[in-house]
Amino acid sequence: MKSIKRRYEKKVKKKVNKRRPHKQVPYLTVPEKDRFFKAIESVRDRAIFRLLYHHGLRGSEIGLLELSHFRQGTKLELDRLYIERLKGSLSGECALIPAAALALRAWVRKRGYMEGPLFPSRQRGRITRGRIYQLMRQYCLAAGIPAEKSHPHVLKHTCCTHLLSDKRESIVDVQKHVGHASIKNTMIYADLTGEANEARAKRLREWR
Repeated sequence: MKSIKRRYEKKVKKKVNKRRPHKQVPYLTVPEKDRFFKAIESVRDRAIFRLLYHHGLRGSEIGLLELSHFRQGTKLELDRLYIERLKGSLSGECALIPAAALALRAWVRKRGYMEGPLFPSRQRGRITRGRIYQLMRQYCLAAGIPAEKSHPHVLKHTCCTHLLSDKRESIVDVQKHVGHASIKNTMIYADLTGEANEARAKRLREWR
């Protein structure tokens, strides 16, 4: 009987040890996000980082954008952009958030309307993920944002977190907005902030 118990305890212990602790996902607070955008003076860079933040793009996805992917709307229609998402996320055309659309329109006016990459490099190729990472570090440093948050993918985390905690969007709507193929990828953002937990507790206060 004791040997059976020992084998059971070993098995349970092994399973517990295999569990990985929950990793905290880095994101910008709203004040940090505001300071970050205030630090950006470049018309091109403002458009890049508005897309990264408002639409949850990866740095490498920015380089895939073509001018032909951008479609300006009318007074009754929102601007639209076709986004090719990587790593199993869902690609497609989306209506642009006005703040991102305004920044992108300003950049297109300065860039010109010749065909090619939406964000060309100085050599007329595509802007690289490495260059976007350099710019992110530069603007985070100027805005006094910690080094551990100075990575472009932090803006995707920030997008999801702010949509859930500040804008009160549903998990499903956030999943669709950022192109997650599985809702499991969106669920990790549901309880990132104390504010979200507190707000939920207040909403459920009268639950009987």
